[in-house]
Amino acid sequence: MKISTKGRYALRLMADIAQHGDGRPVSLRDAARRQQLSDKYLEQIVTPLARAGLLRSVRGAGGGYLLTRRPEEYSVGDILRPLEGDLAPVECATDGSFCAHSCDCVTVELWQEIHRAVSAVVDGTTLADLVRRQQDRQDPGGSCGEAP
Repeated sequence: MKISTKGRYALRLMADIAQHGDGRPVSLRDAARRQQLSDKYLEQIVTPLARAGLLRSVRGAGGGYLLTRRPEEYSVGDILRPLEGDLAPVECATDGSFCAHSCDCVTVELWQEIHRAVSAVVDGTTLADLVRRQQDRQDPGGSCGEAP
């Protein structure tokens, strides 16, 4: 299973808004500059995030995007799924009726186990956790590439 660039950039964008918003709207242009991403590409990402109720748009001077809840209340899975869909490695991991062989297939349990493991990680990690990790990397003495 691979996470698309939209999913990866959505996490970066949401973490940027959580870190730099402080209750004020964050412009896509500023977030794009900080994250070294295309603001045009981020425009494609905010639509499904806003549709899912994760972001709110503020128009006008000083406008941008706001989180709709506190960073602690978002899981990584909440952010990824609107862009990636279900994170199961294969369809039969979540839908036994998908395949006529699911009852006697030796691999279906493996796919379900992988799906549970991925879900545990993405649903057990919050946006606030990502912001803390980012801040730890920015602290003097923090090092890129070292395991936390």
